[in-house]
Amino acid sequence: MKNNIISAFGGFLCISALAYLNSFDVSNLWLIPPFGASMVLVMSVHESPLAHPRNILFGHMLSALSGVFVFSMLGFSSLSVGLAVGLAIFLMMATKTVHPPAGANPIIAVLGAKGISFVLMPVAVGASFIVLFAIIYNKLLKRKYFTFKDWRQLIRY
Repeated sequence: MKNNIISAFGGFLCISALAYLNSFDVSNLWLIPPFGASMVLVMSVHESPLAHPRNILFGHMLSALSGVFVFSMLGFSSLSVGLAVGLAIFLMMATKTVHPPAGANPIIAVLGAKGISFVLMPVAVGASFIVLFAIIYNKLLKRKYFTFKDWRQLIRY
């Protein structure tokens, strides 16, 4: 029960911080729905490879890039949404950066007609915020999560 409360509180803190930042900058999003699902992973199954910083950061970025790329080539259609998600899955698997919540990013990109800036803000910035928060929060609580001595894991695949 204690771990449940600690995990829920961490999710509350991080998402609240992103929402707070979002409230000040109406021209840029800081918060997108997939980040809520990412928080579930880093708070409740923090030892899972799916919650690893590399997977969070590159999974989100590659998926967003997939959606932006497909939209720029094909525009919006039922098939372009499906193709964008399929491409995201392929790229995450090929780079060993699978992060299931990131699978929603291509849908957001195609439905929202997003450009390349979407990959940077909110995706890369928000995913980086989540990773840094998770490292600090889990370290403070002495829970096993990524450590900086494992930095080579960020680039190894």
